[in-house]
Amino acid sequence: VQLQASGGGLVQAGDSLRLSCAASGRSLSDYVMGWFRQAPGKEREFVAGISWSGSSTKYADSVKGRFTISRDGARNTVYLQMNSLKSEDMAVYYCAARYQAYTSSTYVYPAPADYFYWGQGTQVTVSS
Repeated sequence: VQLQASGGGLVQAGDSLRLSCAASGRSLSDYVMGWFRQAPGKEREFVAGISWSGSSTKYADSVKGRFTISRDGARNTVYLQMNSLKSEDMAVYYCAARYQAYTSSTYVYPAPADYFYWGQGTQVTVSS
C-alpha cells in the first residue's frame, strides 16, 4: 500500500486543520492506521490510531479532546481532524499503516515500529 499525506499548513493557535492520508494499491480496510508526528530534535511520537474496522481509536494524552481520527472506506482515506491547535502541535505529521486483515483484533498499535508502511509527511506550523 502507498500512502499520501496532505493537509498541513500554517495556522494560528486555536485554529483547526484536517489532515488526509490517501491510500493506493490496497484497501485501507485491511489496515490499522496511525498518525504520528515528529518535531525538530524530538523522536517520532504517536498521535492517534484507528483499528481496521474503525470500531476502536486511541489518542495520545496531549491531543485527547482536540483531535479526531476517522476513516472513509469509499475514499480509501484516513483523516485527522485537529482542533484548538497549540504551538506544541507543530511538527511533521506522518500517516502509517499496519496490515491487520488476518485477525479480528481491534487493537491500535501506538509504537512507530509496529507500522510497516509510511506516508511522506506533511508539515503543520502553528503560530502563537
